Amino acid sequence: MVLFGGILSIKTISFLVFCVFVIAGLGYLLGRITIKGVSLGTAGVFIVALLFGAFLYNPLAAQLKVGGATYVSNALKIVENLGLILFVTSVGFIAGPSFFGDLKKNFKSYILLGVIIILIGGLSCAGCIVFDNKVFGRDLEEVSAMLVGLLSGSLTSTPAFSAAKATVTNDDLEAIVAVGHGIAYLFGVVGVVLFVQLVPKFVKADMDAERAKLSESAPEAPSKLTGSELELDVFGFCAFSLVAVLGVFFGSFKFGNFSLTTTGGCLILSLIFGHFQKIGKVSIMPQEATLKVFRELGLMLFLIGAGVAGGASFVKYFEWVYFIYGIIMTLLPMIIGFFFAKFVLKLNLLNNLGSICGGMTSTPALGTLISTAGTEKVAGAYASTYPIALVAVVLVSQFLIILFR
Repeated sequence: MVLFGGILSIKTISFLVFCVFVIAGLGYLLGRITIKGVSLGTAGVFIVALLFGAFLYNPLAAQLKVGGATYVSNALKIVENLGLILFVTSVGFIAGPSFFGDLKKNFKSYILLGVIIILIGGLSCAGCIVFDNKVFGRDLEEVSAMLVGLLSGSLTSTPAFSAAKATVTNDDLEAIVAVGHGIAYLFGVVGVVLFVQLVPKFVKADMDAERAKLSESAPEAPSKLTGSELELDVFGFCAFSLVAVLGVFFGSFKFGNFSLTTTGGCLILSLIFGHFQKIGKVSIMPQEATLKVFRELGLMLFLIGAGVAGGASFVKYFEWVYFIYGIIMTLLPMIIGFFFAKFVLKLNLLNNLGSICGGMTSTPALGTLISTAGTEKVAGAYASTYPIALVAVVLVSQFLIILFR
């Protein structure tokens, strides 16, 4: 960006950083707009990022070039992954102290709900594949690649997206998977964000009473820190960085086409560190204020990185029927999962919604739910259900690609 005859010049990486903060500022303003008590919150950042990607992706790509080739995709991936690490590691540390007690009490419910949500998503995807093939007559292998991409986008699941790309048979089908993921990602984010805000209003929930029920099911664990421990630094950056490094390392192990990925690795390691809180007389627990800032900062960066790239794909490849399929694959698992948890598993409202966020593998929705619920404890249900859903969605995605090959 060059203005005033070259007096003002913002180029290359500086332009990317400039755009990130413009999107963040406008996104938070949009998220602040409240209609009948419902707002987008941090997801407003995602909407602005999508719009930016739809209309200004090419100018950004033009600024990020080396030897004539743009590296905008890699640059956005750095923003997205940095945000993801900050967010899930913070969530793990926050949920860690009470996580294992909550998991022990509701273990079967979390496993069952995670599996149910992904199975419903998989069945709805299979139904859409058969419908599209019969009605529109499109090639079955191409349709399955597109629809499994839609499934990963509707569940905002990067691991499922990666697994689907690894399972298809050629580069053209990989590109189709990526298109489907981008088309469904918009409603996959916004749909769950609105769901966790609207449900408490529809059921006229007394949030004070719901927080009390949550405290009974997941009681506050006493801190293991006495105050005499050695702190490696004032804010806990060192402990946080150590867990992030170990989490990336742990999540990178591959078993066939499956891995926990950075998300799963950082979440599991931070839950463990958050549970133990110290090693000997050394504190390994960051300050609460640090974790809250990192959680919000991470969510913001993740939504910007994913949103700008998704906006470019959404406009380029959008077809209304694919968008409808994505809506179906978001709503059916979420709604059926909610009622199953409510009437069969008898989970209280906040545990239910936290588990829905985990089962839908929805990072943005958890941030919204924490704000809606007014308590960090909902992260425990998310963290318990997420690993089950993570494994299940990867396996289901691969199975669907192979089944309809």
